[in-house]
Amino acid sequence: MIHRKILVALDKSKQSEKVLQTALDVATENVNEIKLFHCINSNLLVREVSSIGGIGTIGDINIYGNLHKNYQQELKQEIQKVSEWSEYYCEQVRMRKIPVTFTYEIGDPGKKICDFAQSWDADLIVLGSRGHNAIAEIVLGSVSSYVIHHACCSVLVAR
Repeated sequence: MIHRKILVALDKSKQSEKVLQTALDVATENVNEIKLFHCINSNLLVREVSSIGGIGTIGDINIYGNLHKNYQQELKQEIQKVSEWSEYYCEQVRMRKIPVTFTYEIGDPGKKICDFAQSWDADLIVLGSRGHNAIAEIVLGSVSSYVIHHACCSVLVAR
């Protein structure tokens, strides 16, 4: 099977190296581009506090404004880290003389991977699996499981 557009979903785990290597192993001379993709999970960043009665202020202190500012600062720092981190993986693909670009999105990883793959018209998605047991997968959910069941194209899961 020829894959012209390969979407490689990376996180910042040790497994990312193996996921990229798996994608490079299936890439043929017919591949047009590899797109490296990372999803910043906004649930991990500071969120607005909704337990203050929805008001957003205490006295003269604007709680929402301060929390929003902190969220924006954390998000900006995370985007910078991800951009620097991704360059290492882009260079590995360039060494194989394969066109590569990197992009990121903010939100739920499984959904964002599937949505991006569809909009980019990917032929193949390569991603990792953390190997959760059945109970952990039920409680935590699984990005790879979600992508397998909702993707618009073939999915290759690197263990």
